[in-house]
Amino acid sequence: MKVLIVGSGGREHAIAWKVAQSPKVDKIYCAPGNAGIEEYAECVAIGAMEFDRLAAFAKEKGIDLTVIGMDDPLVGGIVDVFEAQGLRVFGPRKNAASLEGSKAFSKDLMKKYGIPTAAYESFTDADAALAYLESAKLPIVLKADGLALGKGVLICNTLEEAKDGVKEIMLDKKFGSAGNCMVIEEFMTGREVSVLSYVDGKTIKPMTSAQDHKRAGDGDTGLNTGGMGTFSPSPFYTEEVDEFCRKYIYQPTVDAMAAEGRPFHGIIFFGLMLTEDGPKVLEYNARFGDPEAQVVLPRMKTDIIDVFEACIDGTLDQVDLEFEDNAAVCVVLASDGYPVHYEKGLKIDGLDAFQGKDGYYVFHAGTAKRGEGIVTNGGRVLGVTATGADLKTARANAYEAVQWVSFANKYYRNDIGRAIDEA
Repeated sequence: MKVLIVGSGGREHAIAWKVAQSPKVDKIYCAPGNAGIEEYAECVAIGAMEFDRLAAFAKEKGIDLTVIGMDDPLVGGIVDVFEAQGLRVFGPRKNAASLEGSKAFSKDLMKKYGIPTAAYESFTDADAALAYLESAKLPIVLKADGLALGKGVLICNTLEEAKDGVKEIMLDKKFGSAGNCMVIEEFMTGREVSVLSYVDGKTIKPMTSAQDHKRAGDGDTGLNTGGMGTFSPSPFYTEEVDEFCRKYIYQPTVDAMAAEGRPFHGIIFFGLMLTEDGPKVLEYNARFGDPEAQVVLPRMKTDIIDVFEACIDGTLDQVDLEFEDNAAVCVVLASDGYPVHYEKGLKIDGLDAFQGKDGYYVFHAGTAKRGEGIVTNGGRVLGVTATGADLKTARANAYEAVQWVSFANKYYRNDIGRAIDEA
């Protein structure tokens, strides 16, 4: 079986690593890939948004299954393009990927079908948004409607901050066209938990829980990033929480999408807030999280190809989805200055230390090959993941492995998984 993976980050590296474990797979390609993915796949210089070129490549190479890792191509309709050409592809169609592609759509869906979420209003006019803020309760959350690399969310504590945020999103277009529409949402408090799930249009099978750390600095300070680290499982995601979410959030979301004529096949990532009033949906994503995939996939026992195919074929109810009874922690090694300004092209040393070490992984996010070596090529450079019998052991192992790798402007948070101590 030949598999093509579309994407170039740590998530796609984790997917490629997992796909390579399947006895059904003979050959893996990745477009465009990165220096780490090359260990498992032949990387092809085709961009993730070059749909026609990707489809032509899939036909030329006789690809049996294409896996879309990134949000941009999913929201842009790559699945529709592949299906129209008779190609087998894992991921939601364009009309289903709107679950992530439009905050306003997802909030309206939750309101219509009674799925627990924060109260909100949507705006396409900046003046109307500013007028609404005059009587809104603070703090308040502003969200760019479209895709913004996980950074289009502003938490505002004062009216002045909120007004500046409206200007930033809707007038200055800091997040581009993602800010043409904006959602203003009540501020919720509680523990954040991420739950990724496989979906086949009607059946949903949640994976193990995880928790991301979005802020750049220790103690959740600094700017929002694509994610500085994560751990799995979350000790706050109890059996009681799981039971509630399955009944009132997970299955109702799948049923709502089907009822709207947008059957969802692929992965729904549920960003949850565990509030005093029960779990509520913060956001949906339409693909694996990054870096959540780097802690969830190492714990997954089931052959991922079997799951992908069941999601496409509508037979997910026949799959026994199993995870190891252990824990995993991922610490992101970034370039100092991320997510604003940072240097690229710096040599990375120590990657060979992971060879042959069971339970330790290094997933490449922003790397490139230069001559005989591997250099930094992005803000988030590597995801260092380790497993352990429990969360504290996994965290200790991950921070031990962080020291094996070096590059000139290496930066990481020292407190990934600190919440574990409060559980």
